[in-house]
Amino acid sequence: MMRQYELVERVQAYNPNADEQLLNKAYVYAMQKHGSQKRASGDPYFNHPLEVAAILTELKLDDASIAVGLLHDTVEDTDATRAEIDQIFGGEIATIVDGLTKIERLNLVSREEAQAENLRKLLLAISQDVRVLLVKLADRLHNMRTLQYMRADKQQRIAQETMDIYAPLAGRMGMQDMRNELEDLSFRILQPDHYKAIIERLNFLQAENKEAIDTITRELTERLAAEGIATRVKARVKSPYSIFAKIQRKSIALEQLSDMIGFRVIVNSVEQCYRTVGLVHTTWKVVPGRFKDYISVPKHNDYRSIHTTIVGPSRQRVELQIRTEEMDRIAEFGIAAHALYKDGASANLTRIENESHAYGSLRQSISHLTSGISAEDFLEYTKLELFQDQVFCFTPRGRLIALPRGATPIDFAYALHTDIGDTCVGAKINGLILPLVTQLRSGDEVEILRDQNHRPPSNWIGIAATGKARAAIRRAVRQSSMQRALALGEHVLNMMLEREGVMLDDSETKTLADEMGQSGKREFLIAVGEGKIGSEDLGNALAKVKGIRKRRRKLDLPVADTADGWFALRATDQFKFRVPGGQHAGPAAKTALAQLDFHTPVTISGEGVVPGDRLVGILEPQAPLMVYPIHSEALIEKHDGDLAWVDVRWDVAATEDRLYATVVSMESVNKPGSLAQISSAIAACDANINNLVMRMISPDFHQMIFEIEVRDLAQLTDVLATLKRSPGLSAVQRAGIREASMISTLEWDGKVDRSARRDER
Repeated sequence: MMRQYELVERVQAYNPNADEQLLNKAYVYAMQKHGSQKRASGDPYFNHPLEVAAILTELKLDDASIAVGLLHDTVEDTDATRAEIDQIFGGEIATIVDGLTKIERLNLVSREEAQAENLRKLLLAISQDVRVLLVKLADRLHNMRTLQYMRADKQQRIAQETMDIYAPLAGRMGMQDMRNELEDLSFRILQPDHYKAIIERLNFLQAENKEAIDTITRELTERLAAEGIATRVKARVKSPYSIFAKIQRKSIALEQLSDMIGFRVIVNSVEQCYRTVGLVHTTWKVVPGRFKDYISVPKHNDYRSIHTTIVGPSRQRVELQIRTEEMDRIAEFGIAAHALYKDGASANLTRIENESHAYGSLRQSISHLTSGISAEDFLEYTKLELFQDQVFCFTPRGRLIALPRGATPIDFAYALHTDIGDTCVGAKINGLILPLVTQLRSGDEVEILRDQNHRPPSNWIGIAATGKARAAIRRAVRQSSMQRALALGEHVLNMMLEREGVMLDDSETKTLADEMGQSGKREFLIAVGEGKIGSEDLGNALAKVKGIRKRRRKLDLPVADTADGWFALRATDQFKFRVPGGQHAGPAAKTALAQLDFHTPVTISGEGVVPGDRLVGILEPQAPLMVYPIHSEALIEKHDGDLAWVDVRWDVAATEDRLYATVVSMESVNKPGSLAQISSAIAACDANINNLVMRMISPDFHQMIFEIEVRDLAQLTDVLATLKRSPGLSAVQRAGIREASMISTLEWDGKVDRSARRDER
């Protein structure tokens, strides 16, 4: 156990002006409070806060942080109180201890809603003072070092919590050494077999390559010294978990990894970093595609270095990281490497944000993540926003945008502004129009194409990789859905009022809303539009409010030439029908109308109809009632025929959320990727492809006919507009009956033709 004077000496080694009295007082207070308490290992409990304080001295933190390390468990595990800490040590230390006490009570591996709320509290405490995070990480590191004394189930829980939450937070703060140790300690518990295999492989490589490591170190040092560059070369072995993650990410075997051992080349200035790159690249062969400059474009956690890979003396790949001494300190210690608290001053968050981009970025992310989203969304978005590696892309004007790995142009658009994301219809990546599902790479220049009338479809949620984008898309989809429901609810109510021949004033509408258990007119109409209030219940409530007698439900079947009421047919709940008066019906038309009854079948024209289309019905003897869109070319041939015309309207009271098939056609340039481009454009509008036909109309052009599913005419219009904006497409339109018939002949009959497969064999 470290003695009192030894702790003081460790602090004074990097801070000669340390407050010795404060450190002594915190040491004695914590030792007295923990008294005879024991840890699971049997050691005195006070050994734990003492080790935490020792870890904090390795980070060279200020006196207050060291004192908090000694005191962090006193309120939680002894009879000490916040008020007592405040009185003895002051408000600054008491506030940090209190934040740590609240975090200590959290269970971050629990059901999702509780886990989300716990994580929210943790991040809020961190945003108030970064020392809360630094002390907590030191606390967790020592607990992980002694985890073997816990029960197996508790080891699993704590290791998983560390892997999910604390290791990524250490990485986000640039504290790579601590992150590596936390991940490796967790990895050893969670995947013991994989951990053992990787350790054995690393030991083998170190022994086998000892001579090569010495040779590379010597040659690098001598080559740079010959050019007047003083350097310090350090061989390093990658951490077991980082190797495991790379194996998983690249789906390769452990034996295929060739860069488990790398070298850090540390020089005195940025200028020498770039000179070193030039010397290395002219002395040894370079592995293409393995050069990364994080000095000109630092990572989000302040990491700066130049990465390159060369072919070494024994023809093996050698990974080099070239950096200055300051960059090396920041790479190892992250935010703790900044002189934030080492002058003994109190924490100044503005100053910290200016000196550490990592902490400023973390606070901004926390501010966004904790602003009014649901618990389940918060958990998902936090893991997306805080705990992923990043790529760096640019706007056409050179603005740098950092995004998580796997981000798409949709994420880029929302990173610029929510309005830009909502109106995004396409993207140019490095000058080429590419699908919105394209994953961005570092260095890409991205230009967002916009349409002010566009709104994001719901399937974008599965494409977006950032929490900000997913939250904005869900919000926009929810708003669009509510607007559609509101309009549909108004339509349903108006049609019912028209049918009953009554009107509603504002007070009666409010009464009707109250009758249906809704808080206001808007909420009432949305509920009607969403189908939460059925037409029968609405009719009963309306009858009650207006004092009218409820009509008996019966089918008002038409009589030829005389009936003018709308009626339903058993075959469909999508439409209402009416036989208009004044028809000069021939014999066949009269026969057809005479045969019309509740059981008459209904068929939809091959080109399909969608809500919003104007419709007309054609009735012939011994045939189903055929429903056509008013623009159908088939109606031209039937204009003078002996058949009955029937008015058709959409039954807006049928409020099921359904999709409707329709057919679109276009001409496409014959080039690779054209079909993928069309499919992406249709998917971007949240439409579904059921079937397609392609036929060559010239050596350079194909005609493509798609059967797609949409909700309504507005969505179909969006699909057509998006396709018309796509390069290489022309003659984009709704298909006629002839093109639609080409699709219908290809419909699957539900049988599998096994003979063809046997012939192939």
